[in-house]
Amino acid sequence: MSTVRGRFLTFEGVDGAGKSTHVDWVVQWLESHGKTVVCTREPGGTAVGEAIRALVLNTPMHLETETLLMFAARAEHVRTLIEPALAAGKWVVSDRFTDATQAYQGAGRQLGQDRVTALANWVHPNLQPNRTWLFDVPLAVAKERLNRTRIQDRFEQEELAFFVRTQNAYRDLVKQYPDRFKTIDGTQTIESIRDVLNTDLFGLIQHNGQQNGALR
Repeated sequence: MSTVRGRFLTFEGVDGAGKSTHVDWVVQWLESHGKTVVCTREPGGTAVGEAIRALVLNTPMHLETETLLMFAARAEHVRTLIEPALAAGKWVVSDRFTDATQAYQGAGRQLGQDRVTALANWVHPNLQPNRTWLFDVPLAVAKERLNRTRIQDRFEQEELAFFVRTQNAYRDLVKQYPDRFKTIDGTQTIESIRDVLNTDLFGLIQHNGQQNGALR
């Protein structure tokens, strides 16, 4: 009997939107409902990806170099972790994927969406998340959260205009892929957000197996 392909779930949002607070909770929820789960992040997820992550987050570099490194990490991530897990019927939960590159490098750094799309079509032409939760908050809220929680990396230290472009790009992606994205108001209480996630996760489980492969 062939294995039913797993589901690929991603979290997105500008830094400080609150998404990472809920990643482990979603993993635990899925495991409590009988799913085998792989939890990962981008850039990262593999030894190669984590080395690239440390470099990209902390070392100034040309935009083209930065973007190519993001996709180098992603190529390793997809081939050695994400695709094998999905093929084995596991659910993969990732803190960011290619939508982040569209938003941060494509729009925030103004590389342009076409270049990012071309790289995505090369690195993972047949893979998209089944569900992407976009955490959306006013940028002033996101910045205040960052200021009180940790030392900021070079992305988090960017000027307001960068984050305006990044957030607008995320919102455009929601319009472009309304069946894949679910926007979550990140200013709600943790309990309210998890109620939304709980309902959505039940729906994803109910539909698991009805479609074999990633949503387009």
